[in-house]
Amino acid sequence: MNFEFSEDQVLLKNQIRRALDDHCRSADVRQILESDSPHDSQLWRVLCEMGVQGTAIDDSLGGAGAGYLELCVVAEELGRALAPVPFSSSIFLAVEALKVAANNEQKLALLPGLASGEKIGTLAAWEINGPLQPDTIAMRWEEGVLNGRKILVPDGDVADVAIVIARDDEGLSLFAVDLTDSGVTRETLETIDPSRNFSTLTFNAVAAQRLGDAGDGWNLLEQVLNRAAVLVAFEQIGGAQKALEMATDYAQERYAFGRPIGSFQAVKHMLADMYVDLELARSNCYYGAWALSTDADELPLAAATARVSATQAFQHCSKNNIQTHGGMGFTWEFDCHLFYRRSNLLAVLLGGQSVWKDRLVSQLESSDAA
Repeated sequence: MNFEFSEDQVLLKNQIRRALDDHCRSADVRQILESDSPHDSQLWRVLCEMGVQGTAIDDSLGGAGAGYLELCVVAEELGRALAPVPFSSSIFLAVEALKVAANNEQKLALLPGLASGEKIGTLAAWEINGPLQPDTIAMRWEEGVLNGRKILVPDGDVADVAIVIARDDEGLSLFAVDLTDSGVTRETLETIDPSRNFSTLTFNAVAAQRLGDAGDGWNLLEQVLNRAAVLVAFEQIGGAQKALEMATDYAQERYAFGRPIGSFQAVKHMLADMYVDLELARSNCYYGAWALSTDADELPLAAATARVSATQAFQHCSKNNIQTHGGMGFTWEFDCHLFYRRSNLLAVLLGGQSVWKDRLVSQLESSDAA
């Protein structure tokens, strides 16, 4: 089984990296972090011009017609640059939900706008009642309208359309909602990483269109989360790779007692541990990418494996990057905290680490039983 990216995929990787090097420097990320802007609209336009949003969307629906492996390449580069854009919410969540649940007419109506970047999408699933479980979802759909509140909605302040899970007479179902409706109220949430927007959305008699079969919402949502977990895992290893490179460069440049600090055994061990965690996560992400691109039955297991290991690797690398920089690593002027912020935000984007560890254990038990 060959897990290497193809020559065309490597070329795509290099093209995305060059664009991000030009338009998404740490100063650009800091500008969003320190401002009231929910995302970098200029960078979003650059990605639109390159057609990046439509990477894995069929060309008949306005996309590039590439595959999930190419989208994984894009995700890794966006994670490396800490890109402050609504890519994961719009492409990893909303687009994947439409692919899984929407009929052809609904796809034709919604996907072209998301593929071009003209429209921004998101997923509204979590509520204040507790962890995301079927029995914690209280929002209701009755007589064609939604009423209720969703919290922790990624890029909710800028999204044009949301995929919402809500309860109806048949159980749980997915719905597409136009967030420009006057019945939608948005409230910005403060998070550890203000360069990525999160909000609370309140729905007051908002028209919504059902996606998929009535009562099949939870099954559809789990499929979406498994797909998104693999893609976000690539975003995480991109950030972890950059954090490791920062730590390694500093260890080679910073001198103490007449020698580079990287020559001291404790620092060597720290960097080696970061490298091992990253490479383990990368191999698990490649497993996830294979399962996603081939629609393998192993996708739930592969997604949970990639999610858990990538989360651990990014958090480990971002924390030890600060440690390698010493006292300077804790200052605002150094970029270490940018990666620490993003690692903690992505760790809870699709549910916390404990949730995905439970999913991983459940999948391992199921595979053993089979």
